[in-house]
Amino acid sequence: MPIPATPSRADLLDHLVQTRIAGDVATPRENNLSHYRKLANGDRNYWLGLELGDRWTDEQDVLAVMAERCGVNDDPEYRYGQDTIDPELTVDALERMAGRLRKAAAGRQRVLFATGHPGGLLDVHRATAAALRSAGCEIVVIPDGLTTDEGYVFQFADVAVLEHGATLWHTHSGEPMRAILKALEGEGRPLPDLVVADHGWAGCAGQLGVDSVGYADCNDPALFLAEAEGTVQVTVPLDDHVTSPRHYDPMTAYLLNAAGLTGGE
Repeated sequence: MPIPATPSRADLLDHLVQTRIAGDVATPRENNLSHYRKLANGDRNYWLGLELGDRWTDEQDVLAVMAERCGVNDDPEYRYGQDTIDPELTVDALERMAGRLRKAAAGRQRVLFATGHPGGLLDVHRATAAALRSAGCEIVVIPDGLTTDEGYVFQFADVAVLEHGATLWHTHSGEPMRAILKALEGEGRPLPDLVVADHGWAGCAGQLGVDSVGYADCNDPALFLAEAEGTVQVTVPLDDHVTSPRHYDPMTAYLLNAAGLTGGE
């Protein structure tokens, strides 16, 4: 579908709040804190393909980063109820991501797109891939026949996804991205210059030394920690599965306009 006209920054901020992509989001505070604690306790399901070592073993340190980069409530005593994503931080991060997309377009770079949240973000990635292709970038085609313990790794609408039981699968794992990059090397093909993704797809790419930008929810702290450490270049805070994927269209239009891209539709 064509993306809509580009909103102003003020209009986009209003839209993000109205659709709960940012502002008062659906993810409850207790879920956020539970995930921060599990990451700090070394549960790799919450590391999103990254190697965090012993650098983030205090959940209060994790909370501090999330307050700074995502906009959650910074009070450690606030343990139940509504939590938030600061829409200003969302748009700021979109503008930083746009800068990296502009660089990719200027250099006609090889770009790989992937999502662990196909129900929400697939079309955001698809539209961005179309815009970069129109600008002369190579959208990386992944090798055939890739699998992980969770299922099959394949490409749908230019976006790498995980398929399981004939269904596009929600996954936090970094293993699908690891499988892609290993297979590219095995075929003697160059690695991407840039990965645009989310969840473990973005985290694993950054961990393996590939420029990586992505999207993350307020209960997925690992990518924000990775941005703080410089492993991931940009992490955009947002609710990654709101009631309609069409709610992301104005955000995508703003991103592509800020990057100097047309949408490629």
